[in-house]
Amino acid sequence: MSFKPIPAVFHAASMSIMAYGFMSLGTVTSNEWISKQTGGHWQFLTILGLAAAWVTIALSLLGDLFPSSQSVSGIKRSLLMISLPVSIIVSGIYWTLMLAFPHLILPPIETPSEPVEPSSAPEAPQFYQIPLKMDLALHLVPSISLVLDFFILERKYAARQLKTQAPFLATLAAVSYATWAEYCASKNGAFPYPFLTISPFHIRVVIYAVTTLLAYLSLLGLNYVHPRQALATGVDAIQKPHINADSSIPVSLTMGRRARNKQAPPTPLDQQQHPKSTSKRKADALDDPAPVKSVKKAKQLELKKPNATKGKSKAKDAPVEDDDEDWEDMDDEEDDLRTLTKHQFEASDEEEDAYSGKLSDLEGDSDEDEDDEPLRSGNVQELQFSDSDEGDDAQDREDGEGEESDADSDDSDGPITAKNMEARSRRLEKRAAEDAELERAEANYAEPTEAFFKLPTTEEREKEKAAGGPDVQEVQMRMAECVKVLNDFKNLAAEGRSRSEYTEQLISDIASYYGYNEFLAEKLFELFSVSEAIEFFEANEVPRPVTIRTNTLRARRRDLAQALINRGVNLEPIGKWTNVGLQVFESSVPIGATPEYLAGHYMLQAASSFLPVIALAPQPNERVLDMASAPGGKTTHMAALMQNTGLIFANDANKARTKSLSANVHRLGGFDRVLLDAPCSGTGVISKDASVKTNKTERDFTLLSHLQKQLILCAIDSVDASSKTGGYIVYSTCSVTVDENESVVDYALRKRPNVKLVDTGLEFGVPGFTKFRGKKFDEKLSLTRRFYPHVHNMDGFYVAKIKIEKRQKKGEDKEEENDMEGVVLTEDGLTKDVDAGPAFDDAEDAAYIAESKRRHIKKLGYRVKPRNQAEVASTS
Repeated sequence: MSFKPIPAVFHAASMSIMAYGFMSLGTVTSNEWISKQTGGHWQFLTILGLAAAWVTIALSLLGDLFPSSQSVSGIKRSLLMISLPVSIIVSGIYWTLMLAFPHLILPPIETPSEPVEPSSAPEAPQFYQIPLKMDLALHLVPSISLVLDFFILERKYAARQLKTQAPFLATLAAVSYATWAEYCASKNGAFPYPFLTISPFHIRVVIYAVTTLLAYLSLLGLNYVHPRQALATGVDAIQKPHINADSSIPVSLTMGRRARNKQAPPTPLDQQQHPKSTSKRKADALDDPAPVKSVKKAKQLELKKPNATKGKSKAKDAPVEDDDEDWEDMDDEEDDLRTLTKHQFEASDEEEDAYSGKLSDLEGDSDEDEDDEPLRSGNVQELQFSDSDEGDDAQDREDGEGEESDADSDDSDGPITAKNMEARSRRLEKRAAEDAELERAEANYAEPTEAFFKLPTTEEREKEKAAGGPDVQEVQMRMAECVKVLNDFKNLAAEGRSRSEYTEQLISDIASYYGYNEFLAEKLFELFSVSEAIEFFEANEVPRPVTIRTNTLRARRRDLAQALINRGVNLEPIGKWTNVGLQVFESSVPIGATPEYLAGHYMLQAASSFLPVIALAPQPNERVLDMASAPGGKTTHMAALMQNTGLIFANDANKARTKSLSANVHRLGGFDRVLLDAPCSGTGVISKDASVKTNKTERDFTLLSHLQKQLILCAIDSVDASSKTGGYIVYSTCSVTVDENESVVDYALRKRPNVKLVDTGLEFGVPGFTKFRGKKFDEKLSLTRRFYPHVHNMDGFYVAKIKIEKRQKKGEDKEEENDMEGVVLTEDGLTKDVDAGPAFDDAEDAAYIAESKRRHIKKLGYRVKPRNQAEVASTS
């Protein structure tokens, strides 16, 4: 056999890529940390699988260079039985967890193990990551290379190998790696993969067992879908005659033409393996006068005279009638034939070197041409099937058309016989391919395009509403088409239709499909681009993850997580932006009734509710006001950050109780920080409260915006601008509309010139709008942050942080004004003219000043006397 250039290039390229991935391990940031551990990089199943795949491909390359080496091929096939499923399992588990739960597969960056005080605000956990090229070389190229090598350059494994050798090797590999991983973990204090670290021992045993089973099943699946026309040698072709195991035809009649011509007459297999059954068949052949039995007799006579001519054979044979009764005596041979066929097929999948010296066991009669003649003469059409085996491609091409035409003509409703078996099989495969092609053509034809989509008119939409609304599938199709057209309006829009018509139709369909009123659907649609708007509405239909906040005054997050894991709770940290949050995936116990919850170690709280407190960042010993405290999640979060020091005033909606609060505020001289989580429409929490879709009108947004503007001005006036540590306000809402967010903050900036926006301290989020639909806001509003469910997988939220500065003293303003008082412009320049104009009457202004002071005192919460009593008191 000659050198194979194309497979050699493929194997060399695969080896180079895998070698690059392994050599690049020294460049990643985690190399130093991993190298110090017991086992180093070799404790990872990825590296072990990479090494096995590299050796397998190297053996393949060696086989390409020296094709005649059977020992290399045998070793490679045995090693492929391990490396192939291991590489598939590594790729499957890695990419699944990497895309969905990266924290379960990426090792965390090592942090100090000393206890962290709550006030120190420890950094969020971080994870080691590797570059994409190196990632693909380690976790994707090995599996792809081995799968291609198996399907293109290798044969299927024998059934006996898959039943005995493959399970043994899979179990041996699993036990070896499990033992190695447990040993490394006992030395290092952690497993190479975080999902093993957080799992107790019995769960890890289940993981090992399930992974082993999946690896074995993947090998079975690949072997099952392996193409039938696998690469094989001449011995394989001889040992795989095209025969149906359920047929009762002797094996010698199914032997290929090339096999018959090459082999000498052996001792009949039936006599060697089944002597009793063969004796019975011989006796029946001698005693039974049936035509078929005469064929048997003729065969035995011809074995003694192998040089007999075909003409003599034809003269001695009687015509065979096409009668089903003639074949009833051969039913006893069916079981024997099945056993023989199974033996032959299993033996054909063994290694090639196993056949040396044993070809005579499978050789057919050299005079089978003469044996076939009786069956080719007379009315024996049902026995005339193709003599060619899998290797006789030329004969298949010659006989294919005739057999298929026979099958089409008389096999559609008739029984399956030896004659039409192969032709019917090919015809069914051809029909299946034609059906698949037809389905693809129909799918392409049915794919919605601009040629098949017609935008309905206003009258047609009214008729749809009158008829009870359009069909759901029609609405989905129409929404998809409108999105496609709006994204490429110039090329896809219908002639004579405007963009507003498509937008109006899309908003109407969104309202109908997702259950919004059209006012709210349009208001939310305007916030995003067309494609992102659909993602936003889809995200509102999915519930947000369950999250809890650790009470650092009573527990540490690490200890709390371990305690909940021991109770059967599956959880993980929310993200790097918080060091107290945990996300719960599933729990075998009620998460709101555990002993830890009742002891106050954690609180059920949405992840978005962490954001305003993180932005406010209250410090110990400060005075903090929470203007909308119910149900208390943010209040307790601030108390934990302040280490239970200082003062926190939790505002209440009860008007009677706000009076004492206002008095205390003025008695203490204002707050260092104020948190205003203002009442809002709730358009960011639609996934929790679906009633928002229909019960919000334009009037609701107008009233809420007015209330929020009043509250933010009160919050600004409540802050002590001279505070050394504070002087901050955080304004937040669980809404995504501009009316309740940017418009309110911009209003506060215009009404209070001594305030300015500062960075929220949140490292993620979408910047706030500085202009929206013709409205222009302060440029600093880009410092605010928006959070969306379809982007951040949390409730829609808005956070703005405001710094309160000292106001300019009025005395300085007056002095500056007095310096310019009476200065007029004349021909000689600026001169001071005493008679420049009338002076202000202080007595006349006293009434206005008194009224202004009265309103200011009233706004600060003091009780003010009625105007008539105040006037009487002043006159007296």
